[in-house]
Amino acid sequence: MRKLKLQELNRVDNETFKKQPKTPLVLVLDNIRSGLNVGSAFRTSDAFGLEKIYLCGITATPPHKEILKTAIGASESVAWEYSETTLETVLKLKKAGFLVVAIEQVDQRTWLQDFPMDFGKKYALVFGNEVDGVSEEILPHLDACIEIPQMGTKHSLNISVCVGIVVWDFFKKIKYE
Repeated sequence: MRKLKLQELNRVDNETFKKQPKTPLVLVLDNIRSGLNVGSAFRTSDAFGLEKIYLCGITATPPHKEILKTAIGASESVAWEYSETTLETVLKLKKAGFLVVAIEQVDQRTWLQDFPMDFGKKYALVFGNEVDGVSEEILPHLDACIEIPQMGTKHSLNISVCVGIVVWDFFKKIKYE
């Protein structure tokens, strides 16, 4: 066994990435405080070929220093758009035919592993603020809420970890099931 060299990974350049078919997922980052978390979301979106990231409210936008630090260039390959409110973005995405799913701890949640995919649909995944979660005003407009099961003492996962887990689960279901 040996580690592969970068050129052996056969990654595409930014222009090729922008033209290739995308995974039918977008991320909605709802008032994320940390630019580092935003940069990680860009990097995950690049890795799984997501369509776009919507940056809402106080969420930093490129070329913010912290985003650039963790995105390592992914903010140049992944399409993004800024909106003053998450509600505006959610309503826009619903009108465009997306199923809007928040990752949040609510009374009517579905466990991530039990979430039934509609393979003919596009999904918008909403990730909320590190302290307050997703904005209350969007709850009535969501198609579903999912939660990642946890067995430890903490109440939640870091946003960047949560994005990675949820995007991988959706990607796996879309591409391999």
